[in-house]
Amino acid sequence: MNVRFTTLYLRKRFPLAISRGVSHGSENLFVGVTRDGITGWGELSPGRSEGAATAKLAQSALESFLAGLEDDLSIHEIDLRGTLQQLPRCAAAGLDIALWDWLGKKAGLPLYRLLGLGLPSAPTSVTVGIDTPEAVKERIPVILGHHRVRALKIKLGSPAGIEADQAMYTQAAKSAKPYCVRLRVDANGGWTVDDAIRMMDWLAERGTDYVEQPLREGQEEDLPALFRTRRLPIFVDESCRVSGDIPKWADCVDGVNLKLMKCGGITEALRIISTARAFGLKTMIGCMGESSMSISAGAALSGLVDHVDLDSHLNLDPDPCSGATLADGVVTPNPNPGHGARIELPEMQDA
Repeated sequence: MNVRFTTLYLRKRFPLAISRGVSHGSENLFVGVTRDGITGWGELSPGRSEGAATAKLAQSALESFLAGLEDDLSIHEIDLRGTLQQLPRCAAAGLDIALWDWLGKKAGLPLYRLLGLGLPSAPTSVTVGIDTPEAVKERIPVILGHHRVRALKIKLGSPAGIEADQAMYTQAAKSAKPYCVRLRVDANGGWTVDDAIRMMDWLAERGTDYVEQPLREGQEEDLPALFRTRRLPIFVDESCRVSGDIPKWADCVDGVNLKLMKCGGITEALRIISTARAFGLKTMIGCMGESSMSISAGAALSGLVDHVDLDSHLNLDPDPCSGATLADGVVTPNPNPGHGARIELPEMQDA
């Protein structure tokens, strides 16, 4: 197989602030895999915690990995080889997405149908990052006013403390009320145990659906105490990277959030969903700083999950790709073969 790489900078329309810092954009690597005159495309958004802090490092890792790879391996064999060789998970994701896209195009089927899945029905959340109440008041009408949105995810875990979180949430709920959206919270590990207990009680009284990653990664030993007193469902994100992490926390969480960049792509994502179901857990699919390319790949799986958070492409200026569309609040794959996304640059289209 022939593999080519292109790096593009994806600029966010609104910088995204979470408990760990602020992102204005990311340099993403696009991976094209060509066999039999067909090109499958994948995308990776790099991250230090995903094994490669930059697109350049991810490309270098992929080039080394591919140099020793036989040409006739299946997607699952390539995934296993990548795991054994400790290929960075985000790099594995870019390649895995491209291979599944290629297979769908080869079969002439949309990826969701190739996987035997139906179209998704769960609406996606759109995200408002940590900010002042004044900024939130201005931003939410922009975020919710241009799309048919049914759920809002509010990033909390402010370094300024839970009083700042409460002030921001109060304003976000007020500003979102005319749009009749559900409210969800992601603390990105920004709370202590005591803060998490207090905030979850406070949020439960205000109709929040669930809380994601209340405690920082590495503090999982405190999850049982939080779980026993919880008034809202707890989903873990950073604390659950691959399917093998699920048994460790299955008895002290309500669900897991999978991300293609975090787990290594579609192949491992399917394992996460199966493992979570085996333990009776709910599932969510999220995203990092991704274009419509990776979002379309995630959308192909989202008919299997309970909650969806595929919105990073909606905050790009511009999105270099087209693919899944937002229909009645649901990120919906298009009927084209593969994941259905295309890069909007002529030199990067299929031959």
